Amino acid sequence: ERWADEVFAAVALGDEREGADTLTDRLDKAFTHPVLGVLIFAGVMTGLFYVLFKIATYPMDLIDGVFSRLSDGARSVMPEGVLADLLAGGVIGGVGATVIFLPQICLLFFLISLLEDTGYLARAAFVMDRVLRPFGLSGHSFVPLLSSHACALPGIMSARAVPDRRDRLATILVAPFMTCSARIPVYVLLTSILFHDRPVLGAVAFTGCYALGIGAALVSSMIARRTIIRGKSRPMALELPGYKVPSITTAFLATLDRGVVFLKKAGTNILAISIVLWWLSSYPLVAPPPEATALREQAAAIATSEPVSAEAMSTEADRLEASHATARSFAGRLGRVIEPALRPLGFDWQLSIGVVTSFAAREVFVSTMSVIVTGSDDTEDAGVMERLTLAKRADGSPLFTPAVCWSLLVYYVLAMQCIPTLAVTARESGSVRWALLQLAWMCSVAYVAAMLVYQVLRALGRA
Repeated sequence: ERWADEVFAAVALGDEREGADTLTDRLDKAFTHPVLGVLIFAGVMTGLFYVLFKIATYPMDLIDGVFSRLSDGARSVMPEGVLADLLAGGVIGGVGATVIFLPQICLLFFLISLLEDTGYLARAAFVMDRVLRPFGLSGHSFVPLLSSHACALPGIMSARAVPDRRDRLATILVAPFMTCSARIPVYVLLTSILFHDRPVLGAVAFTGCYALGIGAALVSSMIARRTIIRGKSRPMALELPGYKVPSITTAFLATLDRGVVFLKKAGTNILAISIVLWWLSSYPLVAPPPEATALREQAAAIATSEPVSAEAMSTEADRLEASHATARSFAGRLGRVIEPALRPLGFDWQLSIGVVTSFAAREVFVSTMSVIVTGSDDTEDAGVMERLTLAKRADGSPLFTPAVCWSLLVYYVLAMQCIPTLAVTARESGSVRWALLQLAWMCSVAYVAAMLVYQVLRALGRA
């Protein structure tokens, strides 16, 4: 008993007895504070995304230039025809539109790995236990939910460590609301259009997407725990690791692993979908519209006397011809069938195709739009981002208006668009019914929320 008292005094009462107030104690008081800790966490995430926007721009521009030169080189060395169009437009263009976001994804994982290695994320889990408790979850769910920001698959599988069955099931159901890496290309595209040359606002909007997903997960968990998964959560026990200087090597290896996974998807799934979409958007071949033919004739007649006007007419003729061909292609016909269901969200037939193909992989949306959108001016010289920004609808109006961009952002934050995630949910929950419930709930919430955002902004004159 005397020995036990000595051990207890040395371990449990050491700091109080010696009057020590270490830097670790002071940091923990700040990082685990009920209010200050949450504010610090929000500030850290906002700063992380700001750095993401500022630094990743340079390698993204480099990748954009490389794929543009590859596309031009393929057309220059190959004879004109279907094969050249397939290679330059379908393969290089489609994959390049997705690979351009690789720097954003790698930098995000690198920074998160550094944060985790410092010991800070464990403090964030302690703080989040207070936040999660009213919503029917515990701090044990923090690690699976945080892992889901990389990919929902490991996040759902890591929910096996949650001791309470009800907590575990609720965690599995709401984990896909967390913003995974597949959503990042869509966020980057839309926030770049909304806040061009305003990286601070772009970073805030980016953080807002993460916050919206987290909020939707918490509300959904609260509803589930009060209806179909009733029961009280278990208390949480957590050991806080010591603070240390993060390992650059560890962060680099984690980033390399995620980057390779992303490139494999770009080289397999995205490549296959890009080729299919290219074929759907290029065939059947149709004759140019009379308006385009008339403009070309006028341009040829004044080419010598008024070269500037002739070039403008030719450019307009190209736009009309491309829009006419795409609208009458197989992709255009498919999009028009889907369009009525998504029109309340502000989506035309082009965006409808992008949304539907995203159910195979969310990141395919960017390459899908790059392949099927052909109504913008100067498509051969502009970069991927510029081509998508300048895209037009069939009536010549902008495709990505502010209201449409916000509607798309909300939809992609909330929608379930990952077939493998549904399969893992069915396996980990023990029933296909939970996966079907997850699909129906998330897609319904996404549809209603995106529709409300679009209709409100449209009523305010921002459509």
